Amino acid sequence: MTKRFRSMSATAMAAVLGLAMMTTAAVPAAAREKQKKEEAAKGPQITPSKAFMPIVQKMDETLKKKDAAGLQAAIAEGQGKATTNEDKYYQGFFTLQLGILNKDQALQEQGLNGALDSGLVTGPDTAVYNFFAGQFAYQKKDYAKAAQRLEAARAAGSTEASLPDALLDSYMKSGQTDKAVAFAKENIAKLLAAGQRPSEQMFVIPARALQEANRTDEMFDLLALRLQSYPSPQIWHQTLMIALKGADKDRTLDTLRLMRATNSLLERGEYAEYASLASQAALPGEAVAVIREGKAKKVIPAADADLDDLAKTQAERAGDEESTLAAYAKKPATLSNPKVAGVTGDALVGYGRAAEAIPLYQAAISAGGDKELWTYRLGVAQALTGDTAAAKASFGQVAGPRKVLAKFWLAKLDTTAAPAAAPAAAPATGG
Repeated sequence: MTKRFRSMSATAMAAVLGLAMMTTAAVPAAAREKQKKEEAAKGPQITPSKAFMPIVQKMDETLKKKDAAGLQAAIAEGQGKATTNEDKYYQGFFTLQLGILNKDQALQEQGLNGALDSGLVTGPDTAVYNFFAGQFAYQKKDYAKAAQRLEAARAAGSTEASLPDALLDSYMKSGQTDKAVAFAKENIAKLLAAGQRPSEQMFVIPARALQEANRTDEMFDLLALRLQSYPSPQIWHQTLMIALKGADKDRTLDTLRLMRATNSLLERGEYAEYASLASQAALPGEAVAVIREGKAKKVIPAADADLDDLAKTQAERAGDEESTLAAYAKKPATLSNPKVAGVTGDALVGYGRAAEAIPLYQAAISAGGDKELWTYRLGVAQALTGDTAAAKASFGQVAGPRKVLAKFWLAKLDTTAAPAAAPAAAPATGG
Protein backbone atom coordinates (compact mmCIF):
# COMPACT_ATOMS: atom_id res chain seq x y z
CA MET A 1 0.00 0.00 0.00
CA THR A 2 1.24 3.47 -0.88
CA LYS A 3 -0.43 6.32 0.90
CA ARG A 4 -0.02 10.06 0.39
CA PHE A 5 -0.65 12.59 3.10
CA ARG A 6 -0.61 16.30 2.50
CA SER A 7 2.21 18.21 4.11
CA MET A 8 0.87 20.77 6.55
CA SER A 9 2.26 24.31 6.43
CA ALA A 10 3.58 25.87 9.61
CA THR A 11 0.72 28.34 9.75
CA ALA A 12 -1.88 25.61 9.30
CA MET A 13 -0.20 23.47 11.91
CA ALA A 14 -0.22 26.39 14.33
CA ALA A 15 -3.92 26.88 13.82
CA VAL A 16 -4.87 23.29 14.51
CA LEU A 17 -2.49 22.91 17.42
CA GLY A 18 -3.70 26.09 19.05
CA LEU A 19 -0.24 27.66 19.29
CA ALA A 20 0.61 31.32 18.92
CA MET A 21 2.12 32.30 15.58
CA MET A 22 3.49 35.58 14.29
CA THR A 23 1.01 37.25 11.94
CA THR A 24 2.05 37.05 8.30
CA ALA A 25 0.88 38.91 5.24
CA ALA A 26 -2.19 37.50 3.50
CA VAL A 27 -1.46 35.22 0.52
CA PRO A 28 -3.47 35.86 -2.66
CA ALA A 29 -6.17 33.26 -3.35
CA ALA A 30 -4.56 32.04 -6.57
CA ALA A 31 -1.26 31.49 -4.80
CA ARG A 32 -3.01 29.59 -1.99
CA GLU A 33 -4.69 27.23 -4.48
CA LYS A 34 -1.37 26.59 -6.20
CA GLN A 35 0.25 25.89 -2.83
CA LYS A 36 -2.53 23.46 -1.89
CA LYS A 37 -2.09 21.49 -5.09
CA GLU A 38 1.68 21.34 -4.64
CA GLU A 39 1.33 20.22 -1.02
CA ALA A 40 -1.22 17.55 -1.96
CA ALA A 41 1.22 16.14 -4.49
CA LYS A 42 4.18 16.06 -2.13
CA GLY A 43 3.12 14.04 0.88
CA PRO A 44 5.37 11.23 2.08
CA GLN A 45 4.96 7.91 0.25
CA ILE A 46 5.31 5.27 2.92
CA THR A 47 4.27 1.63 2.90
CA PRO A 48 3.38 0.06 6.26
CA SER A 49 4.12 -3.57 7.08
CA LYS A 50 1.63 -6.16 5.83
CA ALA A 51 0.38 -6.84 9.36
CA PHE A 52 -0.10 -3.17 10.13
CA MET A 53 -1.75 -2.20 6.84
CA PRO A 54 -5.35 -3.00 7.97
CA ILE A 55 -4.88 -0.79 11.01
CA VAL A 56 -3.62 2.08 8.84
CA GLN A 57 -6.67 1.66 6.61
CA LYS A 58 -8.98 1.90 9.65
CA MET A 59 -7.14 4.99 10.85
CA ASP A 60 -7.42 6.59 7.42
CA GLU A 61 -11.11 5.79 6.99
CA THR A 62 -12.11 7.06 10.43
CA LEU A 63 -10.06 10.22 9.99
CA LYS A 64 -11.78 10.99 6.68
CA LYS A 65 -15.11 10.73 8.47
CA LYS A 66 -13.76 12.83 11.37
CA ASP A 67 -14.84 9.93 13.57
CA ALA A 68 -12.74 10.66 16.63
CA ALA A 69 -13.98 7.66 18.60
CA GLY A 70 -13.29 5.30 15.70
CA LEU A 71 -9.85 6.80 15.14
CA GLN A 72 -9.04 6.44 18.82
CA ALA A 73 -10.04 2.77 18.72
CA ALA A 74 -7.87 2.17 15.64
CA ILE A 75 -4.90 3.90 17.29
CA ALA A 76 -5.39 1.80 20.43
CA GLU A 77 -5.41 -1.31 18.24
CA GLY A 78 -2.11 -0.22 16.73
CA GLN A 79 -0.40 0.19 20.09
CA GLY A 80 2.41 -2.36 20.37
CA LYS A 81 1.85 -3.62 16.84
CA ALA A 82 3.88 -1.00 14.98
CA THR A 83 7.06 -2.95 14.26
CA THR A 84 8.68 -1.03 11.40
CA ASN A 85 9.59 2.64 11.13
CA GLU A 86 6.84 2.97 8.55
CA ASP A 87 4.31 1.57 11.00
CA LYS A 88 5.57 3.92 13.72
CA TYR A 89 5.28 6.88 11.36
CA TYR A 90 1.60 6.09 10.70
CA GLN A 91 0.91 5.48 14.38
CA GLY A 92 2.40 8.89 15.17
CA PHE A 93 0.74 10.65 12.25
CA PHE A 94 -2.74 9.46 13.11
CA THR A 95 -2.19 10.11 16.81
CA LEU A 96 -1.42 13.70 15.86
CA GLN A 97 -4.64 13.88 13.83
CA LEU A 98 -6.65 12.53 16.77
CA GLY A 99 -5.07 15.16 19.01
CA ILE A 100 -6.08 17.83 16.51
CA LEU A 101 -9.66 16.52 16.31
CA ASN A 102 -9.97 16.38 20.09
CA LYS A 103 -7.90 19.52 20.75
CA ASP A 104 -5.76 17.36 23.01
CA GLN A 105 -2.23 18.76 23.22
CA ALA A 106 -0.85 15.67 24.94
CA LEU A 107 -1.93 13.53 21.97
CA GLN A 108 -0.63 16.13 19.54
CA GLU A 109 2.77 16.04 21.21
CA GLN A 110 2.75 12.24 21.33
CA GLY A 111 1.91 12.07 17.65
CA LEU A 112 4.55 14.58 16.58
CA ASN A 113 7.24 12.76 18.56
CA GLY A 114 6.12 9.36 17.29
CA ALA A 115 6.30 10.49 13.69
CA LEU A 116 9.67 12.18 14.21
CA ASP A 117 11.14 9.19 16.03
CA SER A 118 10.32 7.00 13.04
CA GLY A 119 12.90 8.94 11.05
CA LEU A 120 10.50 9.23 8.11
CA VAL A 121 9.37 12.84 8.47
CA THR A 122 10.89 14.57 5.46
CA GLY A 123 10.97 17.83 3.54
CA PRO A 124 9.29 20.93 4.97
CA ASP A 125 7.49 18.75 7.53
CA THR A 126 10.82 18.18 9.31
CA ALA A 127 11.03 21.84 10.32
CA VAL A 128 7.33 22.10 11.14
CA TYR A 129 7.05 18.91 13.20
CA ASN A 130 10.25 19.60 15.14
CA PHE A 131 9.26 23.18 15.84
CA PHE A 132 5.89 22.29 17.34
CA ALA A 133 7.27 19.26 19.19
CA GLY A 134 9.86 21.63 20.65
CA GLN A 135 7.15 24.10 21.64
CA PHE A 136 5.20 21.39 23.45
CA ALA A 137 8.32 20.21 25.28
CA TYR A 138 9.11 23.81 26.26
CA GLN A 139 5.60 24.29 27.67
CA LYS A 140 6.11 21.15 29.77
CA LYS A 141 9.49 22.53 30.97
CA ASP A 142 11.30 19.60 29.38
CA TYR A 143 14.00 21.98 28.23
CA ALA A 144 16.53 19.38 27.11
CA LYS A 145 13.93 17.83 24.79
CA ALA A 146 12.82 21.28 23.67
CA ALA A 147 16.39 22.20 22.76
CA GLN A 148 16.81 18.97 20.80
CA ARG A 149 13.62 19.49 18.77
CA LEU A 150 14.07 23.22 18.20
CA GLU A 151 17.66 22.67 17.17
CA ALA A 152 16.46 20.13 14.61
CA ALA A 153 13.78 22.55 13.37
CA ARG A 154 16.41 25.24 12.90
CA ALA A 155 18.72 22.84 11.07
CA ALA A 156 15.81 21.94 8.79
CA GLY A 157 15.36 25.58 7.84
CA SER A 158 12.53 26.71 10.11
CA THR A 159 11.92 30.44 9.88
CA GLU A 160 9.55 30.66 12.84
CA ALA A 161 10.07 34.03 14.48
CA SER A 162 9.81 32.63 18.01
CA LEU A 163 12.29 29.80 17.47
CA PRO A 164 15.59 31.59 18.29
CA ASP A 165 14.41 32.89 21.67
CA ALA A 166 12.79 29.58 22.61
CA LEU A 167 15.90 27.62 21.61
CA LEU A 168 18.17 30.01 23.51
CA ASP A 169 16.05 29.77 26.65
CA SER A 170 15.88 25.98 26.33
CA TYR A 171 19.67 25.80 26.15
CA MET A 172 19.96 27.98 29.24
CA LYS A 173 17.34 26.16 31.29
CA SER A 174 18.77 22.76 30.43
CA GLY A 175 22.21 23.84 31.68
CA GLN A 176 23.83 24.21 28.27
CA THR A 177 25.34 27.65 28.95
CA ASP A 178 28.22 27.45 26.47
CA LYS A 179 25.89 26.33 23.72
CA ALA A 180 23.46 29.14 24.58
CA VAL A 181 26.17 31.81 24.50
CA ALA A 182 27.62 30.53 21.23
CA PHE A 183 24.14 30.41 19.65
CA ALA A 184 23.28 33.92 20.89
CA LYS A 185 26.50 35.37 19.49
CA GLU A 186 25.98 33.62 16.16
CA ASN A 187 22.37 34.73 15.88
CA ILE A 188 23.13 38.31 16.91
CA ALA A 189 25.96 38.59 14.39
CA LYS A 190 23.77 37.15 11.63
CA LEU A 191 20.89 39.53 12.30
CA LEU A 192 23.07 42.62 12.70
CA ALA A 193 24.87 41.80 9.43
CA ALA A 194 21.47 41.64 7.76
CA GLY A 195 20.48 45.01 9.20
CA GLN A 196 17.97 43.44 11.58
CA ARG A 197 17.61 43.96 15.30
CA PRO A 198 17.85 40.86 17.52
CA SER A 199 15.29 40.45 20.28
CA GLU A 200 16.31 41.77 23.69
CA GLN A 201 16.14 38.25 25.07
CA MET A 202 18.95 37.24 22.73
CA PHE A 203 21.20 39.54 24.81
CA VAL A 204 19.57 39.38 28.22
CA ILE A 205 19.27 35.62 28.72
CA PRO A 206 22.95 34.74 28.09
CA ALA A 207 24.18 37.92 29.83
CA ARG A 208 22.39 36.89 33.01
CA ALA A 209 23.89 33.41 32.85
CA LEU A 210 27.37 34.79 32.18
CA GLN A 211 27.04 37.09 35.18
CA GLU A 212 26.05 34.16 37.39
CA ALA A 213 29.06 32.21 36.07
CA ASN A 214 31.38 35.17 36.80
CA ARG A 215 32.25 35.40 33.09
CA THR A 216 32.17 39.16 33.31
CA ASP A 217 34.10 40.08 30.18
CA GLU A 218 31.80 37.99 27.99
CA MET A 219 28.77 39.46 29.73
CA PHE A 220 29.89 43.01 29.00
CA ASP A 221 30.60 42.09 25.37
CA LEU A 222 26.94 41.06 24.99
CA LEU A 223 25.67 44.08 26.88
CA ALA A 224 27.71 46.37 24.62
CA LEU A 225 26.07 44.76 21.59
CA ARG A 226 22.69 45.18 23.25
CA LEU A 227 23.33 48.90 23.63
CA GLN A 228 23.93 49.22 19.89
CA SER A 229 20.52 47.69 19.18
CA TYR A 230 18.64 49.18 22.14
CA PRO A 231 20.32 52.50 22.98
CA SER A 232 17.59 53.91 25.19
CA PRO A 233 18.58 55.89 28.30
CA GLN A 234 16.93 53.22 30.47
CA ILE A 235 19.08 50.42 29.05
CA TRP A 236 22.23 52.53 29.23
CA HIS A 237 21.33 53.17 32.85
CA GLN A 238 20.82 49.47 33.63
CA THR A 239 24.08 48.52 31.96
CA LEU A 240 26.26 51.22 33.49
CA MET A 241 24.88 50.55 36.95
CA ILE A 242 26.26 47.03 36.56
CA ALA A 243 29.60 48.47 35.43
CA LEU A 244 29.69 50.63 38.58
CA LYS A 245 29.96 47.61 40.86
CA GLY A 246 33.32 47.56 42.60
CA ALA A 247 34.56 50.76 40.94
CA ASP A 248 36.82 53.17 42.85
CA LYS A 249 36.08 56.90 42.97
CA ASP A 250 37.91 57.73 39.74
CA ARG A 251 36.19 54.99 37.72
CA THR A 252 32.85 55.84 39.30
CA LEU A 253 33.30 59.42 38.11
CA ASP A 254 34.21 58.20 34.61
CA THR A 255 31.12 55.96 34.59
CA LEU A 256 28.84 58.78 35.68
CA ARG A 257 30.31 60.93 32.90
CA LEU A 258 29.37 58.26 30.38
CA MET A 259 25.89 58.13 31.88
CA ARG A 260 25.67 61.87 31.38
CA ALA A 261 26.83 61.53 27.75
CA THR A 262 24.14 58.92 27.09
CA ASN A 263 21.34 60.80 28.90
CA SER A 264 21.11 57.97 31.41
CA LEU A 265 21.48 59.89 34.66
CA LEU A 266 17.92 59.27 35.76
CA GLU A 267 17.87 59.80 39.52
CA ARG A 268 18.61 62.66 41.84
CA GLY A 269 21.10 60.52 43.81
CA GLU A 270 23.20 59.90 40.71
CA TYR A 271 23.51 63.63 40.03
CA ALA A 272 24.36 64.16 43.69
CA GLU A 273 27.10 61.52 43.66
CA TYR A 274 28.49 62.89 40.41
CA ALA A 275 28.64 66.45 41.75
CA SER A 276 30.22 65.27 45.00
CA LEU A 277 32.92 63.25 43.23
CA ALA A 278 33.66 66.14 40.85
CA SER A 279 34.09 68.48 43.80
CA GLN A 280 36.40 65.99 45.53
CA ALA A 281 38.46 65.78 42.33
CA ALA A 282 38.89 69.57 42.38
CA LEU A 283 36.63 70.06 39.37
CA PRO A 284 34.25 72.76 40.61
CA GLY A 285 33.14 73.79 37.13
CA GLU A 286 31.99 70.27 36.35
CA ALA A 287 30.23 69.94 39.71
CA VAL A 288 28.24 73.12 39.10
CA ALA A 289 27.41 72.14 35.50
CA VAL A 290 26.09 68.75 36.58
CA ILE A 291 23.81 70.22 39.25
CA ARG A 292 22.47 72.79 36.79
CA GLU A 293 21.78 70.05 34.24
CA GLY A 294 19.94 67.94 36.81
CA LYS A 295 17.73 70.88 37.68
CA ALA A 296 17.08 71.70 34.01
CA LYS A 297 15.93 68.11 33.48
CA LYS A 298 13.83 68.32 36.66
CA VAL A 299 15.58 65.29 38.12
CA ILE A 300 16.86 67.54 40.89
CA PRO A 301 14.07 69.54 42.59
CA ALA A 302 14.02 73.30 41.99
CA ALA A 303 14.73 73.76 45.70
CA ASP A 304 17.27 71.22 46.98
CA ALA A 305 19.07 72.50 50.04
CA ASP A 306 22.06 70.14 49.93
CA LEU A 307 22.79 70.45 46.23
CA ASP A 308 22.03 74.16 46.17
CA ASP A 309 24.63 74.61 48.90
CA LEU A 310 27.15 72.43 47.03
CA ALA A 311 26.58 74.37 43.81
CA LYS A 312 27.14 77.67 45.66
CA THR A 313 30.41 76.59 47.30
CA GLN A 314 31.73 75.05 44.06
CA ALA A 315 30.87 78.18 42.06
CA GLU A 316 32.80 80.25 44.60
CA ARG A 317 35.69 77.80 44.43
CA ALA A 318 35.77 77.96 40.64
CA GLY A 319 36.01 81.74 40.63
CA ASP A 320 37.67 82.83 37.38
CA GLU A 321 39.27 79.43 36.79
CA GLU A 322 37.73 78.92 33.36
CA SER A 323 39.06 82.22 32.00
CA THR A 324 42.62 81.44 33.11
CA LEU A 325 42.74 77.80 31.98
CA ALA A 326 43.64 78.49 28.34
CA ALA A 327 46.86 80.27 29.23
CA TYR A 328 47.72 77.80 31.99
CA ALA A 329 47.21 74.85 29.64
CA LYS A 330 49.94 76.09 27.28
CA LYS A 331 52.68 76.56 29.86
CA PRO A 332 55.68 74.21 29.49
CA ALA A 333 55.46 73.41 33.19
CA THR A 334 51.91 72.20 32.70
CA LEU A 335 52.65 70.12 29.62
CA SER A 336 55.78 68.50 31.03
CA ASN A 337 54.10 67.27 34.21
CA PRO A 338 51.79 64.31 33.38
CA LYS A 339 49.58 64.74 36.42
CA VAL A 340 49.18 68.48 35.97
CA ALA A 341 48.57 68.12 32.24
CA GLY A 342 45.95 65.45 32.80
CA VAL A 343 43.98 67.24 35.51
CA THR A 344 44.07 70.45 33.50
CA GLY A 345 42.54 68.49 30.64
CA ASP A 346 39.88 67.21 33.04
CA ALA A 347 39.07 70.77 34.10
CA LEU A 348 38.67 71.87 30.49
CA VAL A 349 36.33 68.95 29.73
CA GLY A 350 34.33 69.91 32.82
CA TYR A 351 33.78 73.34 31.32
CA GLY A 352 32.68 71.82 28.00
CA ARG A 353 35.99 72.56 26.25
CA ALA A 354 36.95 69.03 25.23
CA ALA A 355 38.86 70.06 22.09
CA GLU A 356 41.31 72.08 24.22
CA ALA A 357 41.78 69.09 26.54
CA ILE A 358 43.05 66.76 23.81
CA PRO A 359 46.65 68.10 23.60
CA LEU A 360 46.84 68.04 27.39
CA TYR A 361 45.91 64.37 27.59
CA GLN A 362 48.39 63.63 24.81
CA ALA A 363 51.05 65.50 26.77
CA ALA A 364 50.21 63.54 29.93
CA ILE A 365 50.72 60.28 28.03
CA SER A 366 53.95 61.45 26.39
CA ALA A 367 55.34 62.63 29.71
CA GLY A 368 54.95 59.14 31.19
CA GLY A 369 51.66 59.50 33.04
CA ASP A 370 49.09 56.80 33.78
CA LYS A 371 48.64 55.46 30.26
CA GLU A 372 45.31 53.73 30.86
CA LEU A 373 43.75 56.73 32.59
CA TRP A 374 44.88 59.44 30.18
CA THR A 375 44.39 57.35 27.02
CA TYR A 376 40.83 56.63 28.13
CA ARG A 377 40.09 60.29 28.87
CA LEU A 378 41.74 61.30 25.60
CA GLY A 379 39.28 58.97 23.83
CA VAL A 380 36.38 60.58 25.72
CA ALA A 381 37.50 64.09 24.71
CA GLN A 382 37.88 62.99 21.09
CA ALA A 383 34.42 61.40 21.16
CA LEU A 384 32.89 64.56 22.64
CA THR A 385 34.39 66.63 19.82
CA GLY A 386 33.02 64.27 17.16
CA ASP A 387 36.37 62.80 16.09
CA THR A 388 35.04 59.26 15.99
CA ALA A 389 38.02 57.65 14.24
CA ALA A 390 40.53 59.07 16.71
CA ALA A 391 38.30 58.18 19.66
CA LYS A 392 37.98 54.58 18.48
CA ALA A 393 41.76 54.34 18.09
CA SER A 394 42.27 55.64 21.63
CA PHE A 395 39.62 53.41 23.20
CA GLY A 396 41.13 50.43 21.38
CA GLN A 397 44.36 50.94 23.33
CA VAL A 398 42.73 51.00 26.75
CA ALA A 399 43.52 48.01 28.96
CA GLY A 400 42.92 47.41 32.62
CA PRO A 401 39.94 48.53 34.75
CA ARG A 402 38.67 51.08 32.20
CA LYS A 403 38.55 48.60 29.35
CA VAL A 404 34.85 47.98 30.05
CA LEU A 405 34.05 51.69 29.86
CA ALA A 406 36.06 51.96 26.64
CA LYS A 407 33.97 49.09 25.27
CA PHE A 408 30.78 50.98 26.07
CA TRP A 409 32.06 54.21 24.51
CA LEU A 410 32.80 52.20 21.36
CA ALA A 411 29.24 50.87 21.49
CA LYS A 412 27.97 54.44 21.75
CA LEU A 413 30.05 55.50 18.77
CA ASP A 414 28.78 52.55 16.73
CA THR A 415 25.15 53.00 17.73
CA THR A 416 22.59 53.69 15.06
CA ALA A 417 19.16 55.04 15.90
CA ALA A 418 16.83 52.40 17.27
CA PRO A 419 13.46 51.84 15.54
CA ALA A 420 10.73 54.09 16.87
CA ALA A 421 8.63 51.19 18.16
CA ALA A 422 11.33 49.62 20.30
CA PRO A 423 10.10 47.07 22.84
CA ALA A 424 10.04 48.10 26.48
CA ALA A 425 13.35 47.58 28.23
CA ALA A 426 13.79 44.51 30.42
CA PRO A 427 16.32 44.30 33.26
CA ALA A 428 19.62 43.11 31.86
CA THR A 429 20.89 41.20 34.82
CA GLY A 430 20.49 41.17 38.54
CA GLY A 431 21.78 44.05 40.61
